Amino acid sequence: MDHSGHGMDGMDLPPFTLGNGLQWSADPFFLVGCLLALALYGWGVVRLARRGDAWPVARTLSFGVGVVTIGLVMCTKLNDYGMVMFSVHMVQHMVISMLSPILLLMGAPATLALRALPVASKRGSKGPRELLLMLLHSRYMRIVTHPAFTIPLFIASLYVLYFTPLFDFLMGSQVGHLAMMVHFLAVGVVFFWPIMGVDPGPHRPGYVMRMLELFAGMPFHAFFGIALMMASTTMVGTFENPPASLGLDPMSDQTAAGGIAWAFSEVPSVLVLLALLFQWKKSEERQARRKDRAADRDGDKELEAYNAYLASLNARGQ
Repeated sequence: MDHSGHGMDGMDLPPFTLGNGLQWSADPFFLVGCLLALALYGWGVVRLARRGDAWPVARTLSFGVGVVTIGLVMCTKLNDYGMVMFSVHMVQHMVISMLSPILLLMGAPATLALRALPVASKRGSKGPRELLLMLLHSRYMRIVTHPAFTIPLFIASLYVLYFTPLFDFLMGSQVGHLAMMVHFLAVGVVFFWPIMGVDPGPHRPGYVMRMLELFAGMPFHAFFGIALMMASTTMVGTFENPPASLGLDPMSDQTAAGGIAWAFSEVPSVLVLLALLFQWKKSEERQARRKDRAADRDGDKELEAYNAYLASLNARGQ
């Protein structure tokens, strides 16, 4: 990694101000991935529409915005500055690991795929839909979505990565940086999926347990941010010598990075909590409607039985 006043590929990096705007500087892997994700999701929505099936517009918008957030931090000039500025890198990390996964999951991509993919042509054979179902209910998915796995992984992705030489090693190459960003996105997805994901999954606890899982992981983000803000020396070697053209103090940059990590621990918590409360309310309404339909079908036998029970108690008392 060159810290002599140049960014990636020897490119001069001017001072980072809002006036520079977000220029096109796409990471090829994420650019292709974002375009492919949008194309496949769009294909699924169109396929359902042609069949006469409705798909919520809110889900489509949520997934689209989620993909756009990934594109903004990985396919603009932010990605170049993230290689030499700790604060910009932290924006990338927080967005791609905490905001993007929430928006993508609220788009319910797996549910869309299950409804849009064709079923197997022969009985007993396995088509794309059957293979996806097998994956969703596999032992592997039960492990990677269990809180005993997701919460420690979520925490380790901060402390083990930034406070050991691993971060400098990964930031030393394009491939390492790419692998780290893919890891952040994957960790965010597996952490938030069992908590507030709409898609079916092997681990789906009750709503109170989901809230506990959420609040078990979030405080560690705040502690991490505070640790960076209170540090008296630079914690990461990669950002010790920023390009001279930036005129940047490494300690001030690290403090800003800590503040971003601390602040971002609150934003997703509120978003997920609101989504959980909304899902809980909708679940209660569905359950109430099911009970009403069952009562209509059986002539409200449950109520009749309860009234008969009260009458028997009254008779006994007399």
